[in-house]
Amino acid sequence: MLESLSGLIDLDRHAVRVRGPRTWWGGPLNVEELALGSVECALSALAATGGGTTKVVNAELVAGNFESIGRLRVGGRPAEMFASMSGYFRCADGWIRTHANFPHHANALRTALGAVDRDGVSAALAERPAIEAEELIHAAGGVAGALRTRAEWEAGEPGAAVASQPWIRFRAGEPVGPVQLEGARVLDFTRVLAGPTATKFLAWGGADVLRIDPPHIPELRDQYLDTGAGKRSAIADLRERDVLREVLELAGAADVVVLGYRPGALEKVGLAPEDLHAAHPHLAVVHLDAWGDTGPWATRRGFDSVVQAPMGIADLYRRSDGTPGALPVPALDYATGYGAAAAALALLGRGGIAHLSLARTAHELIGLSPPRGPCAALDVPLCEVDGPSGRLQQVEPLLGPPRAPGVYGQSPLGWSARHT
Repeated sequence: MLESLSGLIDLDRHAVRVRGPRTWWGGPLNVEELALGSVECALSALAATGGGTTKVVNAELVAGNFESIGRLRVGGRPAEMFASMSGYFRCADGWIRTHANFPHHANALRTALGAVDRDGVSAALAERPAIEAEELIHAAGGVAGALRTRAEWEAGEPGAAVASQPWIRFRAGEPVGPVQLEGARVLDFTRVLAGPTATKFLAWGGADVLRIDPPHIPELRDQYLDTGAGKRSAIADLRERDVLREVLELAGAADVVVLGYRPGALEKVGLAPEDLHAAHPHLAVVHLDAWGDTGPWATRRGFDSVVQAPMGIADLYRRSDGTPGALPVPALDYATGYGAAAAALALLGRGGIAHLSLARTAHELIGLSPPRGPCAALDVPLCEVDGPSGRLQQVEPLLGPPRAPGVYGQSPLGWSARHT
């Protein structure tokens, strides 16, 4: 995966490697190698800016940060992962994976199926073919993925569109300034895990990260607690003209903008990648999405768990009773996040645009050589921090000291004073 950065950073001088076991989760796909490779990309790109303090990191730390939300404890309780209407449901001819964690997606699922709860969703889906249900739910603004085999995915137009892209697609400018992450301004328009993981890594490295969320669709609390350390969090309603103008001014004064909304969602307010780069050529603009920004699924909603279903991963991980399975951790989210952090760092000081998608990361995973050797038992390093949400038990960060997230949405819309 490091080759994705060749030409933008000197890998011979700056490559950071992971030491320790190479297999610990097991299973048909080499999730461990995806984790190791993406973290090496992020750390190597940081080293090229003069950041980071080591050339080697332990596999235990990588493994822990790839399952950080699963290791998170909030006042002793585990993080809430999925809502009741999220999961696999049997259809008339197969299976479908739904995602209803956010209230607006849950409402779209209810509207599409005429159901009010999980039992109603199950009954409605049992009467429909999986592909028909997938289209019905997406047309209503919901999120779902019908189970396909790997061969079925590769034979279709969405699969061909994703496969045609590199893991990280760059359009880079010439160097125009000093390359330093410490004190760099990062405007964060991301949600859930992938994008927030990228900006969390940049915050670990010393960036001033300002995350902006809409008031009408707040982030899920535990997802924020997993990814919010080191950032400031603000609420801004971009439907209000004065607020939008203020946010666009913040973007112009930034060094990096990371966008995690589906293609087209931010175009009408001037926050599309091309618009930002045209207005501010110095910006490093990184955008990531579920299915890529080309092809018939370019504007389709998606999450890690849903992407696994159409791409054949859930089929590969089927359980002994024939039900669909899943990757051992949200690896598509985290690997895409660390890749996005690497892309931002590679563009820092030169400007440009980079793009990644969960689906293309899944292609990267599927193409890796199968895992080898027995699974090692890892001792994942954990720590405890106190913050506004109480005591958190979490995985130790890859960089810097442990920190607790601040209060969600309570930061002012503005940059901190630059480091001198």
